[in-house]
Amino acid sequence: METRTKSIWSGSIAFGLINIPIKIFSAVQESKLEMDMLDKNDFSNIKFKRVNENTGKEVSYSDIVKGYKLDEKYVIVEDSDFDAVEPEKTKTIEIMNFVDEKEIDTIYYEQPYYLEPDKGAAKAYALLRDAMQASGKVGVGAIILRNRESLVILKPYKNTIVLNRIRFQEEIRDTADLKLPPASEKNTKEMDMAIKLVEQLTEEFDITNYKDNYTAKLLKIIEDKAKGKKQVAPKLKVVHKQDADLMAMLKASLEKKKSKSS
Repeated sequence: METRTKSIWSGSIAFGLINIPIKIFSAVQESKLEMDMLDKNDFSNIKFKRVNENTGKEVSYSDIVKGYKLDEKYVIVEDSDFDAVEPEKTKTIEIMNFVDEKEIDTIYYEQPYYLEPDKGAAKAYALLRDAMQASGKVGVGAIILRNRESLVILKPYKNTIVLNRIRFQEEIRDTADLKLPPASEKNTKEMDMAIKLVEQLTEEFDITNYKDNYTAKLLKIIEDKAKGKKQVAPKLKVVHKQDADLMAMLKASLEKKKSKSS
């Protein structure tokens, strides 16, 4: 019998004067292989311990507290202190306003979660979900999750409401320090061909077409290695082309796509 996933937060959505009790569940799971760290001499597992800096002795998790260094002294911060900051936000996701999702740049997106209605909240939950679906809008709100305030958007996804944690403006680094080329000249042959190549490679997005091939191939290598099969890494040749070759490369790319289509 499959065990139900445990919720990571419970509270409510404040939608105008409507209060919708909900539970939050993680919407994603890792597809990478879990690796253990081993001692190369005898392949024993490496264990990490929480150790007192002064005594060198291990400290049990129940004896660990959180502290903030202020004027060279630590102030111990307890759970009640976190809750006292904005108690209404520790149990409520208040929808501050609704926006068009296309106005939110993808650089802000961080982590998705599923919202499930709690007891007695199914009708109000469905109403909010379906109103957002019909209007094409998403809700913007804030949540205190794991002692951290996060900006979030709420949006309909299939038959659920997804809470997507997004970053604040101050968390996005400025690009001023990057060494970037100036804007490309318009109406040049290179630009025209680059646009044609983009159009030629354009398809309707279907997430099922994309697979985690790296993890599957890595698992195959591990299984072959366990059977004693010798692995030969393929040679990867990286070629750095000069700007003068751009036109030739664009032409070759277009022709390659044409030949695959025919």
